[in-house]
Amino acid sequence: MKTIYIISDGTGRTAEQTLMAALTQFSKATVTIILKPDIRLESQLEPLIVEVKEAGGMVVHTLVSQALRDSLVRVTRIHNIDAIDLMGPLLGRLSLYFANIPSQEPGLFFNLNKEYFRRIDSMQFAFNHDDGQRYNEYDKAEIVLVGVSRTFKTPLSIYLAFKGWFVANYPVILGVEPPATLSQLPVGRVFGLTTEASDLSSLRSVRQHYLGGGGGDYASIEYVKKELHYANNIFDEYDWPVVTVTSKPIEEIASEILAIKRRITPTE
Repeated sequence: MKTIYIISDGTGRTAEQTLMAALTQFSKATVTIILKPDIRLESQLEPLIVEVKEAGGMVVHTLVSQALRDSLVRVTRIHNIDAIDLMGPLLGRLSLYFANIPSQEPGLFFNLNKEYFRRIDSMQFAFNHDDGQRYNEYDKAEIVLVGVSRTFKTPLSIYLAFKGWFVANYPVILGVEPPATLSQLPVGRVFGLTTEASDLSSLRSVRQHYLGGGGGDYASIEYVKKELHYANNIFDEYDWPVVTVTSKPIEEIASEILAIKRRITPTE
């Protein structure tokens, strides 16, 4: 059973009709639709999104107010909830078609599609700052993932970037000190990733086999234990929150990271 919340600053009828039309293409899906009309204040969003998160739901919204849409994007992003904006892109294209009539505000189309452009930027940022690249620019990142090889740093970065977060990741290598820029980042910016040595050894063995062997001690359990111990010491030294990725899907790991971030940096 899936749950979809409709959030509207009016009756929500438009969103409901659009959603029902789309759901006809998913005849085998069992969906509960919860309508939340007359949402017109930012203060209404946080408790509502907490309810959505507890229900494991997603959001479809038709909010006319740009400020309210921006707030909804921010709150759903921090809670790692999927949200579909039915009104913003339509208003943006109509504004373009009517030459920004009636508002005549320059840049309105860009503002109405801020989420779309941010996602493009965040994805590009993740690609440019993957696996330790451009670590001198980590001050621009909202999240930096640190861990040894095969702790899902890259797929996590891409997943979070798709949600609109600016994410970088840095590989821990046995005996190599991390760059000083990492230690200078604010609390709640850097997250250590760790896992069980046996699982990591198995993952690396599969990768070695796929690549045709070689790699020395890369997959040996002894080497993996040393590398994880070295990484965990670094996490302890800098007091970075640590997330265990063992046997967890990417979505769950991401939600855990965002929950920690929300708890230790409540103003972000």
